[in-house]
Amino acid sequence: MEPVDYSLSQSDDGGALAIRIVETDIDLYWQIALELYLTIERRVERGAPCAMIVPVGPVFQYRRFVDLIDRRPLDLSKTHFFFMDEYLLDRSTPVPESDPLSFRGFVRRELVEPLGPLLPSSNVIFPDPTDPAAYDERLESLGGPVLCVAGVGINGHVAFNEPPEPGNTISAEEFRQLPTRVIELSRETITINSDTATGGAYERIPRLAVTVGMRQISSSAHIRIYLNRRWQRAVLRKLAHGAVTPEFPVSLLRDHPDLQVMAIADVAREQGAGLR
Repeated sequence: MEPVDYSLSQSDDGGALAIRIVETDIDLYWQIALELYLTIERRVERGAPCAMIVPVGPVFQYRRFVDLIDRRPLDLSKTHFFFMDEYLLDRSTPVPESDPLSFRGFVRRELVEPLGPLLPSSNVIFPDPTDPAAYDERLESLGGPVLCVAGVGINGHVAFNEPPEPGNTISAEEFRQLPTRVIELSRETITINSDTATGGAYERIPRLAVTVGMRQISSSAHIRIYLNRRWQRAVLRKLAHGAVTPEFPVSLLRDHPDLQVMAIADVAREQGAGLR
């Protein structure tokens, strides 16, 4: 299914947010894979490094990216995948790669091992909870992120940039400047991630994570947001119509000069309400 362009008006600034709609999750995964491929291809043609901030979720785009590389090989020696985040056991210890919830383990299986020597292992970077500033410094050394690919949490978080807890205040500008750091996950994130990853066993979801900063995301030349969960119907509408506020962090990206949003058809349908 070819993507369909929509435009949803924004309530507080009178502008418009371009939304592209695809039919299914699988279509969305292929669109992400193609965005990654074409971004790298353009940088290869220029002989320039390609630093990209990328997520684990949405998932399964990487096996499709690998398929594209198999079919039409690219030089990946100057491509750097900066993965957004990782769960932590404590403030300095990532969950082990053997854990089914490990983002690093998932990336190793889905991307690093299938590409083998085509992608130097040193070009796959996760934030280090013991030295998060090193992640930011390396991004800057490569000229900053060319592309940021992101999903959005039920509370509007991008990566794990959670909204402030009740009683805490932070201005929009202060939130935009947050660097890569260790954070405590919100109750909303723990609950919805347990639905996705552990069949509702919320006690299984770690309480801590290390996340790329909102400053690094905002500095990306291009930002692409992808929505494929049914509960993101409300996320899409808040992004398009809601206030620009740290209470819904993704809204702070709405004035980015090259923000594009893609959603599956089920997310774009009328939200509705009713008991089930």
